Amino acid sequence: MEFFNPELYALDNPELWVAVALALFFVILVVAGVFKMVGAQLDAKAAKIQSELDEAARLRAEAEALLKQIRAEKAEAEAQAAEMLRAAEADARVMETEAKAKLEETLARRQALAERRIAQAEAQASAEVKAAAADLASRAAEQILTARVSGQKSDPMLDAAIAQISARLN
Repeated sequence: MEFFNPELYALDNPELWVAVALALFFVILVVAGVFKMVGAQLDAKAAKIQSELDEAARLRAEAEALLKQIRAEKAEAEAQAAEMLRAAEADARVMETEAKAKLEETLARRQALAERRIAQAEAQASAEVKAAAADLASRAAEQILTARVSGQKSDPMLDAAIAQISARLN
């Protein structure tokens, strides 16, 4: 217990003057309000840190909300893309079916047209053959008639053949 030692309080003791100066220094600090200023500075610093923490929490909440919104938009976009893909596939199937139907229809029309042209060509060829046969028959008849008139002979087979030609031509 050095505090109760009488030598401590002797005026020539430097430790006494250091203690008095220290006590006086603390009194001056209290009177000047240094502790209040330091407390106010610490409170201001704490308030600033708290506001920064609050701001960081608010920004984090905004970022989480934005992330949630982006994920929802991504899911919606993926759903729309899948729906568009299904619609495009359905459209492609419909277009394929329509194209097949149109192709079959076109082929049927072309086949019918070709058959009509073939029938017309056959009819024309038949008409040309008939015309050539009629022309040949008429020339033969003319020659026969010319020969009959000049010889005045009658050939019964020739007469029957001429009758058959006129019946077959009609």
